[in-house]
Amino acid sequence: MKISLGPLQYYWPRATVFAFYEALATSPVDIVHLGEAVCSRRHELRLPDWLALAELLQGAGKQVVLSTQVLIESHSDLGAMRRVAANGRFLVEANDMGAVNCMSGQPFVAGPHLNLYSAQSLGIVARLGATRWVMPLEMSKAGLAALLAALRADCPEGLETEVFAYGRLPLAFSARCFTARQRNLPKDDCRFSCIEHPDGLVMQTREKQSFLVLNGIQTQSALVYNLVGELDAMRAMGVDVVRLSPQSNNMPAIVALVRASLDGAIAPGDAAARMAPLMPAEACDGFWHGRPGLERVAA
Repeated sequence: MKISLGPLQYYWPRATVFAFYEALATSPVDIVHLGEAVCSRRHELRLPDWLALAELLQGAGKQVVLSTQVLIESHSDLGAMRRVAANGRFLVEANDMGAVNCMSGQPFVAGPHLNLYSAQSLGIVARLGATRWVMPLEMSKAGLAALLAALRADCPEGLETEVFAYGRLPLAFSARCFTARQRNLPKDDCRFSCIEHPDGLVMQTREKQSFLVLNGIQTQSALVYNLVGELDAMRAMGVDVVRLSPQSNNMPAIVALVRASLDGAIAPGDAAARMAPLMPAEACDGFWHGRPGLERVAA
């Protein structure tokens, strides 16, 4: 099984982004997703900067994938998406159906936000050129097993399956910027507020329980989805790639523990225990077990 590093969800200073990916260039990550997938107002890096990082990581032996923005809101967003789709060198992850349309006939990755829940829909995107798909975040283990079984009879061969296995879950996207609203700022004058929160802004209930994380126009889970204890089950089901979502601290150590678990150097349960102090919040895995997402089912 391969390890994939998902696109950066947060807004970090340019130097921080470059340092982050330079550190990951020597890590046992197999696939790296680059690009702005959340908000078009984030301009610390432009497409030429992402392409420069792509060259660096490809030179280090990584497969590079350029991720498109999830929520397209304007002509400029559409233009940015088309430029990514037409880059001509690197594989593209399509995160909305407009990007799928742009990539039709070319190899691409079907991102998790396409919400592909059936073998029939997967068959459609595979025939349009998808070579890998990412399981929807809310899908359960049982749902994935049933879908993979159906795929064997109703989908072109060679379609890889990727599962989001670590990180705060990107649950929703909105035209409104909640980070700016929290500071009583309009979206068009957000003052790039989310750059002050490198792992998002935690929102608590009245009982002071962490509930969600605000990340610009994106809403995330406050808890960290962690399926490292399920790696053996995924392998048995035929999952090809596990996705880890970037966080501001300890990412190389997280990657190393997942790789060690995949290679059998440490037990998945031991890897999960060692990851706990490296995480920005406690773990959850409810969706995987068909439960509310914020629950922790695995021991």
